[in-house]
Amino acid sequence: MGLFDRLFGKKEEPKIEEVVKEALENLDLSEDVESSLTEAEEVSQEDGEVEIVEQALLQEKEIQDTVEEHLDSEPVVEASQEEVEEVPNSQEVVEEENPDPLETVEENSSEVLEAETPQAEETVQEKYDRSLKKTRTGFGARLNAFFANFRSVDEEFFDELEELLIMSDVGVQVASNLTEELRYEVKLENAKKPDALRRVIIEKLVELYEKDGNYDESIHFQEGLTVMLFVGVNGVGKTTSIGKLAHRYKQAGKKVMLVAADTFRAGAVAQLAEWGRRVDVPVVTGPEKADPASVVFDGMERAVSEGIDILMIDTAGRLQNKDNLMAELEKIGRIIKRVVPEAPHETFLALDASTGQNALVQAKEFSKITPLTGIVLTKIDGTARGGVVLAIREELNIPVKLIGFGEKIDDIGEFNSENFMKGLLEGLI
Repeated sequence: MGLFDRLFGKKEEPKIEEVVKEALENLDLSEDVESSLTEAEEVSQEDGEVEIVEQALLQEKEIQDTVEEHLDSEPVVEASQEEVEEVPNSQEVVEEENPDPLETVEENSSEVLEAETPQAEETVQEKYDRSLKKTRTGFGARLNAFFANFRSVDEEFFDELEELLIMSDVGVQVASNLTEELRYEVKLENAKKPDALRRVIIEKLVELYEKDGNYDESIHFQEGLTVMLFVGVNGVGKTTSIGKLAHRYKQAGKKVMLVAADTFRAGAVAQLAEWGRRVDVPVVTGPEKADPASVVFDGMERAVSEGIDILMIDTAGRLQNKDNLMAELEKIGRIIKRVVPEAPHETFLALDASTGQNALVQAKEFSKITPLTGIVLTKIDGTARGGVVLAIREELNIPVKLIGFGEKIDDIGEFNSENFMKGLLEGLI
């Protein structure tokens, strides 16, 4: 079963004539009798429930009358609240420790509800739905307006559709491929109405992302030390993502260490150090303007000697000076391999989803500088440009492996294409 069928069900639907014919063939007059009997049974059941409720109320009233009679027969003891507190063994204290059972149940139930409410956590799918709301709403509104403006499928229809997809940040390549496939689909099925293509458009978007079904979205954790190298321009949320991941992995019982290798920007080192303090993980730093590779070497040696499970390395993001950045990253890579030959096990590029096509440009440039194993997509909740994931998948074939859902410390997680596509396209069919 393909991704589209798993998300939205099978494409084939029975014709209305077949449904009506089958219903007429299976029509049975005995259904009226059975429904009448069922209604009678429901009425009798309701009467029985009413009798049970009335008996419960009568029993409760009898208990209350008995308690009142018992209290009337006891001598009245007047005592202030202060006197009761001073005499812990008095009858009044005993009675306070054994209050009315009905009141106790109500108080306990309210306490349980109050305790349960703040503990309700979002599921992974709920996080995807929340963070992709702006993207889904914007894309859906444009798609609905598009179908409302067209009465027939012609060349103008395809031109407008391609422009709509480009505006939705799915990328020029995705938009071009999709419209070409739709042209073929229209000829094949002789579709003349725009509404007949709505489901086909969504299906093609899913198929474009699915490709050969090989997503490679899982993170390559190792038996011992896992080294993750993070690259990306300044301001995309790279350092914040590292801090949140450190919290996530430590909560999972892993020994985590961070390396502040962006030594040319004091603010980056201070920010990572603050994250380390906040989530209680060690941060390896060096003197200001120090050689980033030397700081990485210190971090690698410490990670090996201290039995660290996950080492995350933050690097500079000066994309405007590509030659220097390439030389720096190559040097860092050589230093890492000197300590652990097969590392880094992951090289993540952090991208700000709100920048849309500019994020795609950054991905292309960084892929020329260093081999990338995955994307960290940040700030997806604050933008309507989540379609850039499709563009990255189609044009670069770099898997998105991590996604940031929001500003909370636990608003980051492993990327799941099915959750993402469902959150992006749910409700459009």
